[in-house]
Formats: sequence, structure tokens, C-alpha cells
Amino acid sequence: MSPRTNDDTPKRAPAPAPAPLPEGKADGPAQSPSGGPPQGERTRDHVAAIRRVAAASAGRAGRADRGDAGRARAEHGGAPADDPGRAPRQHHDTDHDEHGREPASSATVPPPPRTSGTSPDTGSLPPRTNSGAPGAAPVAGNSGEAPVTAAAGAPVDEGRGRAVRRVREAGRRGRALYLAGCTLLLAVALTAGAVATGAARDGGDAVAAVPANGDPVVGVGADLDAQVASLQAHLRAQPRDHNGWARLGFAYVEQARTKADPSRYPQAEQALQRSLDLRPGNDAALAGRAALAAARHDFTGALTNADRALAENPYSERALCSRIDALVELGRYDEAARAADTADRRRPGIPVFTRYAYVRELRGDVAGAREILERALGAATGRGDIAYVAAQLGQLAWNQGDYSGALRQYARALAADDSYLPALEGRARAQAASGDRAAAVRNLERIVSRAPLPGPLTALGELYEEHGELAKAREQYALVDAWTALARANGVDADLDTALAADHGDAAAALRAARAEWKRRQTVHTADALAWALHVNGRDAEALPYARRATATGYRNALFLYHRGMVEHGAGHPAEGRALLTEALGLNPGFSPLGARAARTVLEEAR
Repeated sequence: MSPRTNDDTPKRAPAPAPAPLPEGKADGPAQSPSGGPPQGERTRDHVAAIRRVAAASAGRAGRADRGDAGRARAEHGGAPADDPGRAPRQHHDTDHDEHGREPASSATVPPPPRTSGTSPDTGSLPPRTNSGAPGAAPVAGNSGEAPVTAAAGAPVDEGRGRAVRRVREAGRRGRALYLAGCTLLLAVALTAGAVATGAARDGGDAVAAVPANGDPVVGVGADLDAQVASLQAHLRAQPRDHNGWARLGFAYVEQARTKADPSRYPQAEQALQRSLDLRPGNDAALAGRAALAAARHDFTGALTNADRALAENPYSERALCSRIDALVELGRYDEAARAADTADRRRPGIPVFTRYAYVRELRGDVAGAREILERALGAATGRGDIAYVAAQLGQLAWNQGDYSGALRQYARALAADDSYLPALEGRARAQAASGDRAAAVRNLERIVSRAPLPGPLTALGELYEEHGELAKAREQYALVDAWTALARANGVDADLDTALAADHGDAAAALRAARAEWKRRQTVHTADALAWALHVNGRDAEALPYARRATATGYRNALFLYHRGMVEHGAGHPAEGRALLTEALGLNPGFSPLGARAARTVLEEAR
């Protein structure tokens, strides 16, 4: 059977032609290319949602803080967030999520990457990175984010930096008020970026050449922004092109990842729906929906849409890979292995290789995972693929305590793409584990000023806390809470992110979130998160079965071993607990500065 393309789908009655896209103007409200409201209106809705989340968290303090946040916006130098000319900041994720691993040539979006010092994110099958973004791993054709500059020439990142500094000033008001301020200021920081980039995106005149088969290939960094602008222009000229709408929807998903902005997801949803309105059941849009669902941590939805896409086109690479990711993140590991075999027969390549590697790693076959990734790196030619696979090899090395090997791989990734966030974050973590704390802090500070994601924020907070800089640490943890609120406001299931904050946030809320996530999916990652949340709440006996289940597959993860060791110790099994803590420190002594210190304390007390 030869691969089907979108043009092979049965002809259907044409859908009514959508209204043409208006030409964007640099000084006016940007119109949504997906047929939604102008960007200014979306921004008002977005910020209103953030305000509601903040108010719910802070109560009366949240209402009082809105006045302070308004002054912060004025000092930030931008128009009020309610200004209809302000477009929403495009923010990604990598959620990493928790989760993700996918080469730039691949077609699916794995969820958020793993966070430092907390359970690895369970976002998607490809090897996970450390950014906390929902949906975080690189996807087809994108290796990272290049710096985006404002139309007037001012770097967007400067605005984020000013917003982060304002967040620090807010810290003196108390945690409830502080969280409300963090959420609002983070929303302003993310929204401000769209002012700089929105006009350029929406005002382009070039018409994109859309492949006939509708395979949505996305660009790298600034190339992705140019591709979005080109697709928008193309769809103004040819608004009935269902392939073009599918490509645009997937590009929006990728922008959400690379810019750490979950507010891009509603735009992706609208574009993909437009594609399906024009050509019901087309596989490109269904595969895009699978990627979007995975990025939002809706893995059941991702599996459903991947299966629907494969029913239309059994050779859709994006759908094949999304199906593997969804099965892994639902804890259906045997089915995921069979799905990887099927994908390898139909569409062998780097996206499938990286998924094979992760399945091997989950089962404790580190050598097999490394061999597969090295083969994938040897086959990689594009800089996005090289950066992605090299960063995954770096992560694998770091997991096993090989910090020099990790630094070599991260250097290789950054030589291919010096802006690739997972490699930048991984390098900082390896520097910290190697004893170069100053370099690690410096690099993490740069990363969070550019992409305030849970992974690097938590990593930086733990380094501050280890050094006794508690106020600075609390600022990072509060920003994690603010990012989670933003993610929830844009349709992301952030329960796992909340659960992973058990050490640094509201322990009772973390336990509720962990239980809710466990009900949805039973994986080694959700088992570990629930076990640790129970431990933090003083319920070690109840935590024990989950901690044991988290390590049952043979997955060699020092954080999981540490968590189980502490639970065993607290549940009345001190010998087993000490053995596991010793194993964790032997495997990767730099897995978490605070966790490693706690493990050493328990072992020293037993002597």
C-alpha cells in the first residue's frame, strides 16, 4: 500500500468559503487568521481569565492587587492589557512535558518536559527534556526558539525581564497576594511579546507554497514565525485550502511550545477546526488535533484523534508518532511498543527512533536507548534534528550521572542551535551537578528571563534554596504557580504540574491534583507524583504501593529511587529505604540539590 496523502481523501461537498483574512496592519488590531476575534479581543479575554484565576487564588487580596498590577503594566512600558491593539503573547511549552522528545523533522508535539527536582514530566514519549512546558518537546521541523525582536528593534526578552523584576518586588506582599501579582505580571510579560511580533506576523505579503500532501512541516525559531506569517498570507489569498489551515494549526501548537505560551493553543484549535470544516475527516487536521491534545495533556483525546487520522491515512507520520506518545502517557506500555513497531514499518525515521529509545529507557534498557539515539544522531542532517537528538543523549547521560558526557552532548546540540532551550537547561543542570554552581545559576537566570517555564524555574529555585537564598527561591516557585494558572486558563490539564510542586507549594493541593491525574492515567510518572505528594502530606503507608509501582518497570531514574527510598523509610522499612537512597546517589548524585542533601542526611543519621 502506498502512503495516502490528504489529496487522496474522498471528495465531499465543498464547505462554504470562509471570509477572507484581512490584511494585517502594524498599528491596528491583528485579526485572527483562524477566523476568531481580533487579537486585541483575544488578549482581553485571556487577561480576564488570568485575573479570574488569580482572584480565585488570592481572594480579596487578588482584587486589591489588580490596582498594583495596573501600575506594574504602566511601569512595564506597554499599553494596558485590555488595550484591543495588544495581541496575545505566543508562549510554548516542552512541558517539555512535562514532558517531550521529538526531533525537528518529526510531526508530533510531546507534552511538557521534566522539571528539575521533581518527577519527570509525563508529557510524551520522545525523550523528555527539562522545561516545564505543557507539551514541551520539540516537534516536526523545529529545534528551538531564536530570539524574537520587536518591530521597533527592542528585544522582546527585555520586557519579560522587567516583568520578572516587578514580580520580585511584589514578593513583599505575602504569598496569596504575590501569586495574584505573579500571574498578572507573567500574563503581561507574555502578552507584550505579541505586540512586537504580531504586526510582522499578520502583515506579511508573501504567499506560502503549501505542499500538495498537506504535511505540516514547521520551521526553526524565527523561521517558524516567518512560516506562520507566510501561511496567514497564503490563507488570505486561498481561504479554502484545508491543508493550509491544518499546517497553520500545527504551527501554532509549535509556537506555543517554542515560546512557552499556552495562549497559542486556542488559536491552533480554531485553525484545525477550520480545516475540518472545509474537508471533514482530513488526516492532517486530525493529526494536528492529536498533537494539540497531547500538548494540553489530554492523552485520551490525542489517542482518539491519532486513530481517526490513521483510519484516513495509515502512513501519517504525525499520527503514528502521536499514537505512540499517547499510549505511553496513558501507561499502556506494551501497546506503545507495538505501535512503535508499526510506525517503524510504515514510516521509519528519527521521530520513530527517538520513541523506540524512550520505550527502552522506561524498561531500564539504557544501553539500548543510547544505541538507538546514537543511530538517530548519525542519520540526522538538519540542525533541528541534530540539536534535538544530541540533547536527548545529553539527558540520558545526565540521568546516569555522566555529567561530562552530558555536557559534550549539550555542546553538540548548541553548536547546531545555540538557542535550543532543552540543551541550555540541560547544560545548566549538568554544570550544577558538576559543582559549577555559579555558571548554572547564571545560565538558568538567563533561561527563565526568556522562557519562564516550570522546569528551569524549579531548578533555579532549588539552587537558590540550597544556598540559603530563600526569598529568591520563593519567587521562582511562585512563578511556577503563575505559569500553571496561565496554562489552565488556556485548556491545559496542569494537574501533574501542580502535583510536582508538592515540595515547594501547597501540599494539600498537590495531593488533590496527583489523585486527579492518577485517575486519568496510570503511568510510572503519575505513580511517582502521587507517592511523593502522599509522602509530603505525611501518609507514607498509603504512598508505598505507588512508589513501588513507579520503579516497577526498571526505569533508572534517581529521583524515583529517592522518592521511594524516603517513602520506604517513612513507612517503617528503614533498611530498604537506605538501600534505595544509596542507589539514587550512586546513580545520579546531582539529580536534585535538595533531594540529594535530604538523602545524605538520612544516611548519615543511620550511621
